[in-house]
Order: sequence, then structure tokens, then C-alpha cells
Amino acid sequence: MTAPDQVARLRVLAAGLRAPLYAEARIALPFDRVWAVIADLEGELPHLISFVREFRVPPGDSERKAAQAEDVLGLRGPFDVRLSTGWCLMQSRLVTMGIAAEPDGTGTRLAVCGAARPAALGPVQRVYRGLLGKRRTRAFFRAVEHRAALR
Repeated sequence: MTAPDQVARLRVLAAGLRAPLYAEARIALPFDRVWAVIADLEGELPHLISFVREFRVPPGDSERKAAQAEDVLGLRGPFDVRLSTGWCLMQSRLVTMGIAAEPDGTGTRLAVCGAARPAALGPVQRVYRGLLGKRRTRAFFRAVEHRAALR
């Protein structure tokens, strides 16, 4: 049996969530360098997502962790994180965010998705379906590529 394609797995999750933010890109850097950036949530997430000031993840090798996020306004919230090679799923009571990657020759296929969890946040999700979501995902991919190139 072959290993699951993590990008395809995230695409299915995004469809099930009706995620307003979903995009895929190919980064012309090796998977190991790209995934090293994603897997370093505490050190890199604030560089990748503009509204995250701090993301604290307890040490350890467990694939499931309880993390603490702080946004640029100082609001804090707990996140359940599932992190394994090529797969990252982060959920709070308000948001679900996923990142997946697969080797692609000498480069990397990378995907990201985001969705609000409460139905009351539906209007916010509609804003993300348009230009704002495209800008955010392009900025995310550029930041990942830049940070991976530094490694």
C-alpha cells in the first residue's frame, strides 16, 4: 500500500469544511527544507501568518500537541495541533487551519486551507473566498519559500 498523498488529503478536508481559504502551489525547493519551515511552528508560524504574534508548542515528539496562540492584538487561545511529516492540522474553537506538503521531483507541492468553525463566522468566511483569501495564500507561499531558502 502506498502512503497517502497529503496534499490530496488536505484538499478533501478543505472541501468537507467548505473552507473559504484553500490553495496549492509548487515551491522549487526540496521537501525537507520546505517542511522544516512548516514543522517549526513555534519559530516560523509568526513569520508565515501576519496576524500571529506567537505560537507556543510544548517540546516533545508527540504528533498531537496542545499549543497556545497569541495574535497581534494580544488575544490568546488554545490550539489542538496534529503534526507529522507532510501534514499539519491546527484547530481552535474558532478556526481550523491545515498545511500539507509532498515531494515533487526536486521541488515541493504545498497546500494550505483555513476555515472558521462557528457558523456565526460565515460572513467572515465569505470575505476570504474572494481576493483577500488569494492575497493571503500568495503571501503565505512567498513567506514559506523565503524562509525555506534561508535554511
